[in-house]
Amino acid sequence: MATKITKRTVDATQPADKRVFVWDTEVKGFGLQVLPSGIKSYVFQYRTPDGKTRRATIGKHGTLTADQARLKAREMQHRVFEGGDPLAEKREARTAATVSTVLDAYLESAKFAEKAPSTQAIDRGRIHRHLQPLLGKKLIGKLKAEDVRHAYGDIRDGKTATDEKTRARGRAIVKGGEGTARSAVRLLRAILSWAQHEGLISANPAAGIRVGADGERTTIIESSEQYARLFRTLQRMEDEQRIRRPVADSIRVIALTGARRSEITGLRWRHVDLKAGLLTLPPTAHKTGRKTGKPRIIGLPAVAQAIIAAQPEGEPDAYVFSPARGDGPLSLAKPWRQVRQEAGLPDGIGLHGLRHSLASHMAMQGAQAAEIMTALGHRQLSTAQKYVHWAQDK
Repeated sequence: MATKITKRTVDATQPADKRVFVWDTEVKGFGLQVLPSGIKSYVFQYRTPDGKTRRATIGKHGTLTADQARLKAREMQHRVFEGGDPLAEKREARTAATVSTVLDAYLESAKFAEKAPSTQAIDRGRIHRHLQPLLGKKLIGKLKAEDVRHAYGDIRDGKTATDEKTRARGRAIVKGGEGTARSAVRLLRAILSWAQHEGLISANPAAGIRVGADGERTTIIESSEQYARLFRTLQRMEDEQRIRRPVADSIRVIALTGARRSEITGLRWRHVDLKAGLLTLPPTAHKTGRKTGKPRIIGLPAVAQAIIAAQPEGEPDAYVFSPARGDGPLSLAKPWRQVRQEAGLPDGIGLHGLRHSLASHMAMQGAQAAEIMTALGHRQLSTAQKYVHWAQDK
């Protein structure tokens, strides 16, 4: 049966014992299909370039009008004229990898496993909290640079910000901002580069996107009086039992050595040699070790040695600074905010700022870049040279 398919035609066509087809007189191949169950759908029937007859379902009546379905049929007809196969394209689209699929593959990869645990945690957060919500459903083959730029803007403007409960006493406070957006896009760019190398994608749509440079971290503890306030505050809070001794001591050691927070909170007794006054972290226990394959050696000043020696000694794999509960390392984020506020330290200074403070003071006292590089465990000399240049400009 052939006629112009309209709402009246659809309503008038009744189900039978077999499928009923009504073919449109305006668009060749466009038709109405009525199943014995009474379900009515719009279809498009065509021949592939190699001569095979195929029938693609456009959509159910009710979700599409006859005119809307005819318009889609015209689009499919145009693709057939150009040598395409609408049904094959539709099947490919259903099975094509999405951005989320590639992100998940990266999280299971050897490349990701090489990263330090602290970096893995940060990357997971950027993927789960920013990249997947914004880009995850997009087909990886159709991802464009403009999509990435749009995601950058959304993260910058706080559209992925959230504050939610994660466990009994935990919260995930996710903020946007320029720095967060830059870091997320840089991570995406690196992941897509990995996917291209692995043959998962043919091109990296984020490769040419520039997100600018991060601002310089200039907030440090500048005076001896600020250092004195820090240590007095730690002692007072410890005496008043408002902060646990392992927490206070770990902050003291970070301030005295310039070690990274994760290097001290994750410190185990097998890493400690108090006789030599050294901490020796294997490549898997510090940030640059996974790339250099070399251990990091941290020299301990006498005060830091005494602090570590005062901790209750445990088994070789036990943490030096024991957590209050659980199996993971010590958490310092919340107590550090309280210490910083009570000590009257600059608002912008985090625990990483104690590391920058030590490097800056070393530079101001005449230390060379190589000495700072060794003390802080930098992988590149240029990183340490920034402190020397900063000190020369003071």
